[in-house]
Amino acid sequence: MHTIDFDRLSLRDGLSVLDIGCGQGRHMHGLYYAADMTCLGMDLSHEDLLITRKGFDAYPDFSGERGQSYGLACTDALHLPLAENSLDRVICSEVLEHLPDYKTALSEIKRVTKPGGLFAMSVPRAWPERICWNLSEAYHNTPGGHVRIFDAKTLRQDIENAGFRYLGKHYAHGLHSPYWWLKCLLWRRRDDHPIILAYKRFLEWDILARPMFTRALEALAAPVMGKSVVMYFEREGDNATGT
Repeated sequence: MHTIDFDRLSLRDGLSVLDIGCGQGRHMHGLYYAADMTCLGMDLSHEDLLITRKGFDAYPDFSGERGQSYGLACTDALHLPLAENSLDRVICSEVLEHLPDYKTALSEIKRVTKPGGLFAMSVPRAWPERICWNLSEAYHNTPGGHVRIFDAKTLRQDIENAGFRYLGKHYAHGLHSPYWWLKCLLWRRRDDHPIILAYKRFLEWDILARPMFTRALEALAAPVMGKSVVMYFEREGDNATGT
């Protein structure tokens, strides 16, 4: 399940791409097979990184005959162990809402992105997220949970102030918002309630099968109640080319 639209990143052979907060690899695996690129994934959870690694092991390894490679590191978004101007593309999906000091993370992202490089990010959309917060105090008070609800306009301004030029946005996962509302409403049984389990099976089927009906339904639902807002930027600088 990709939140970021890879088509908006102009991925091609020879690029270097970083996925900050890569989790269990849902974007990393897709990036690796999108083109012959150097793909880097970073996350605070060592356990999630191990799952990401197993995901690579489960699929064919083309590294001997093609030019792609990947690397994984256990680190945080405030101290990226990378050189300045070293990356062509950076992804940060569903991460900034967890960070008390997200502006430092934006500064780090700007530091490691090449002038003209592209930055794609997503955070929970404000109004579906507020419903979750109102339905369950535990939803946002669990360790490592969400520390804020972002206003998309304010966040866009923060990213522009960090040194990026805004390119566009869209909303994603319209079918997922009701699932999270149910989980928050029934928080104490969020892992075993039959309604939640049934909805989860529906979402998993949709992700794997991608039937035309649910794809059309998602296209209608995402602009109205998409769980995530996704924005795209270009790193400004003297050598920015827009590529």
